[in-house]
Amino acid sequence: MTRTGRGFDADTDNSIGYLLRDTARRILGGLTARLEPHGITLPQYFVLRELWQEEGLTQREVANRVGVLEPTMVTTLDALERLDMILRVRSTTDRRKTHLQLTPEGRTMRDTLHGYASDVLERALGGISDDEIVALRRVLQQIKRNLA
Repeated sequence: MTRTGRGFDADTDNSIGYLLRDTARRILGGLTARLEPHGITLPQYFVLRELWQEEGLTQREVANRVGVLEPTMVTTLDALERLDMILRVRSTTDRRKTHLQLTPEGRTMRDTLHGYASDVLERALGGISDDEIVALRRVLQQIKRNLA
């Protein structure tokens, strides 16, 4: 017997989990296509977004915020350093810590890359009213809190 609930449905067209996954996959795919000409990957974009919000975070802090393990983060940061988007700066108070700073190039890319994310989401939200978008945001935030 298949277990059912308010969100689960064996029909993937009606399963909340499947719809969320498939929607996220399509949004991220659209953003990936927009980032590729700049040589930026999604993981690199996620790191840059965190640094645009709060520059000077440690590698560990960025890894936690992005939701990846530190060894994975090192590869992403190496690539961003090669692209001249970030600098690693050794902490003056704790040699074990490395802080991440944006380069002028990393700062300059902010509006362009945020614009791509905005474009993809505007396309995704076509035909949806402002009130529905407010409700969607509220529901998704509640789902995140429930799973935290």
